[in-house]
Amino acid sequence: METTFSGDKKTTNNYIVFFDLDQTITKSISGRALAREAFRKGLMTKRDLLSAIFLSVAFRLRLRDPLRIIDKMVSWVRGIPEKTMVEICHNVFREALLPFIYPAARSEIDLHRTRNAKVVILSSALNTICLEIAKSLNLDDVICSELEVKNGYMTGLPVGHLCFAEEKAIRLKEYCEKNNFSLTDAWYYGDSVSDLPPLNAVGNPVCVNPDNQLRKTALKRNWKILNWEL
Repeated sequence: METTFSGDKKTTNNYIVFFDLDQTITKSISGRALAREAFRKGLMTKRDLLSAIFLSVAFRLRLRDPLRIIDKMVSWVRGIPEKTMVEICHNVFREALLPFIYPAARSEIDLHRTRNAKVVILSSALNTICLEIAKSLNLDDVICSELEVKNGYMTGLPVGHLCFAEEKAIRLKEYCEKNNFSLTDAWYYGDSVSDLPPLNAVGNPVCVNPDNQLRKTALKRNWKILNWEL
């Protein structure tokens, strides 16, 4: 579910660019940073933290079904007040994500904006974090994961599907159709083999510091590869 960040703009954009967040715009992994912050605040047990770290490793190495892993990775928030969760997300943004934004990512975003592109975050990261990043980089919109809240408390369940893998491609295509953007002219920047669905969906796929599997695919298909450093 997209969250309009900048409001309805009168300007007609020439094309659209989608950026993944974790390890694409920023070197950090937001989910891992959230778990550490929650543990620091006593909202997660040591066992839960170790489980979260294991799931993160399993996710990156694709040791288990990624869709089941990513669903389980958010279950730890069950019972946390929504207000507390928002505060944690803000802390993670300031301390673990913002300082690690790639300078080249900022430059790439600025380049597209000078060409009158609409720039959107498309990420499995949580809504609050994506909105903070979007504000800091002056982006136009976010499409991301949202977690269910009932009576002011997190349920540990997602709202709809988490924005991951094929779900990213589905939302990307729906967004382009809704806003009259051409998929052929669209761009997507991602770092992981799990980004293959949205990369395949656009006419301009870009791989940022790609993992081994994505790098092999990118070389085979002659996709653009960028190596960004802090």
